[in-house]
Amino acid sequence: MLGLSKPDFLIISFIVILIISFIRTSQSQAPNYVGDDCHNKTPQALTSSYKANLNQLLSRLSADSTTGKRYSNTTVGNTADDAVYGHYDCRIDLAGYFCQFCLSTATREVLQRCPNQLSAVLWYDFCILRYSNKNFFGNVTASPWWNVSDAKMMSVSGEGKKAESYLRSLIEKATEGMKELGAKGEFDLGGGRKRYGLVQCSKDLDTEGCRQCLEAMVDKVPQCCEQKQGWQVSSPSCMIKYNDYMFYQSSSSLSPNPPSENNGVSKSKALIISITVFMGVALLCVGFFIWRRKTRKEEMPLESNLMINDPSQREASLNTDLPTIPLIVIQQSTHHFSEVSKLGEGGFGPVYKGTLPDGREIAVKRLSQTSGQGTKEFKNEVIFIAKLQHRNLVRLLGCCIEQNEKLLVYEYMPNSSLDFHLFSEENRKKLNWERRLHIINGIAKGLSYLHEDSRLRIIHRDLKASNVLLDHEMNPKISDFGLARTFEGAQNQGINTGRVMGTYGYMAPEYAMQGLFSVKSDAYSFGVVLLEIICGKRIRDFHLCECGQSLLIYTWNLWCEGKCLKLMDPMLEDSYIGSEVLKCIHIGLLCVQEDAKDRPTMSTIVVMLASDTMSFPKPNRPAFSVERTANIPEDSSTSKDSKVPSVNGVTVSYIIPR
Repeated sequence: MLGLSKPDFLIISFIVILIISFIRTSQSQAPNYVGDDCHNKTPQALTSSYKANLNQLLSRLSADSTTGKRYSNTTVGNTADDAVYGHYDCRIDLAGYFCQFCLSTATREVLQRCPNQLSAVLWYDFCILRYSNKNFFGNVTASPWWNVSDAKMMSVSGEGKKAESYLRSLIEKATEGMKELGAKGEFDLGGGRKRYGLVQCSKDLDTEGCRQCLEAMVDKVPQCCEQKQGWQVSSPSCMIKYNDYMFYQSSSSLSPNPPSENNGVSKSKALIISITVFMGVALLCVGFFIWRRKTRKEEMPLESNLMINDPSQREASLNTDLPTIPLIVIQQSTHHFSEVSKLGEGGFGPVYKGTLPDGREIAVKRLSQTSGQGTKEFKNEVIFIAKLQHRNLVRLLGCCIEQNEKLLVYEYMPNSSLDFHLFSEENRKKLNWERRLHIINGIAKGLSYLHEDSRLRIIHRDLKASNVLLDHEMNPKISDFGLARTFEGAQNQGINTGRVMGTYGYMAPEYAMQGLFSVKSDAYSFGVVLLEIICGKRIRDFHLCECGQSLLIYTWNLWCEGKCLKLMDPMLEDSYIGSEVLKCIHIGLLCVQEDAKDRPTMSTIVVMLASDTMSFPKPNRPAFSVERTANIPEDSSTSKDSKVPSVNGVTVSYIIPR
């Protein structure tokens, strides 16, 4: 019914435009502007104290961004000769995740782009970084100014004057109070033509200084960009951006009405916006189903294999090592998937407890018709787990594909998952230091097997506490291979993918931002889980505690201060061995280093954990923490909390532009 008709083509085009727009707003790797201080001045002989203070300043600014701050003013040094004043500001529409990434890039590159200079300014799509030997806080700096513009010219008569009028209305909104010193929104040129604008000032200015700077930028537009379809005019203290696509991240705040005949009553405006949002979501959904219909033909051979009626042929089509279990046997063992037998539910679908005729207890994953995962992930898990045999990997007993049912049958884990115990105030008491160290060693050995010793060399890509199950003796078993990928050779170099899948907080930065994954990505995830086991707090909840920092940065700061044992869960006070805790924290910091090349392999980590005499390298500062933000769902995994054992949450993927 859904052919690629003209409406379908328009829908797909609309979705493509949205994706391109988001990609264009997400490229923060290269600066738009490098200040004149870097180009027009000869290198200067900086004193050693000034250099040291500058490095400390950049480190502080980068650390501030990891705490969720979108701007910061910092001063390092006490004398007129060595004092350095620094400032960063992220765009008002920017989530903390991208702000962190932008600042991490800027502080790393500024000394390369502006070597041996007393002052510098770098403008990126998402942030500005500025430092100087002179105190510029609170001073309007509208010069030097620069611009970036599209080659496309305006096509609507009188658009320039309407754009100027609308941008001045945004300036009025931005300077009404001291909360944001910025505003964004859209206006209608007529005929369904939308235009989008954003104005913003540096947060060290007051409202009058902000207004003065933005008005100066508006006056610069005729000199460079008046007839351009899209442009940005900026100075160290403020910026204005205008274009015919939504270049900013949307939010719940409403944009001001343009000062024209398009003004309407607030109720009408709210209704229009609501309808627009609803239609946008509906169009995206329709576009997705059209795309799925077009790509379904590519999946038909796989579907055909899974729906073969003859059990023997079905088994051969999936994997010769894995038995198929008749549907009637699974139905009887789970009391026909009754609520009484239900253990919980994840992204894959509901999970049920059952007992086979031979007395073995099982956990059955039932693929939901509305699951975020599908045939590809189902077969992925069947093939991978069936070929893996290790005491620290969950065992898949069989599968079933009958009457439109897709079922995976696992050994039953009576002690549920690691997160069920680790992040519960009551259950955590069962995890003394000896038991936690045993779990850490088991996870490391399981990953090392996957990377180097298994029949299929595998990168897991979604290691987290909820994907580590515990048997009756609390032995850890890694589970959920729906996102796993095979590789050849040593595989220390990243494999590139357009689909970034996993759970925020556990993703290595090169994977989250560039789509590059390797065995070192799993090492990063292991490092995060290891630190969670030591402190007893989930990484995504850690910023809510009294320390006010991310888990990785807090651990790093304790390491630098020689106070690592402060990270330890207070419940371990009666059972811990100080040298072992310190060794594990050291290993955790080595795993979460920003550069994947610096991280140890899992086989090296296994040796480190077993050795009492081995000397370890000094860790570098950890990568910025890839965690959920206000624009990401409450839990970026679809895993649901389980009230009973053996529930294994399954993660949903997010398409992230690179």
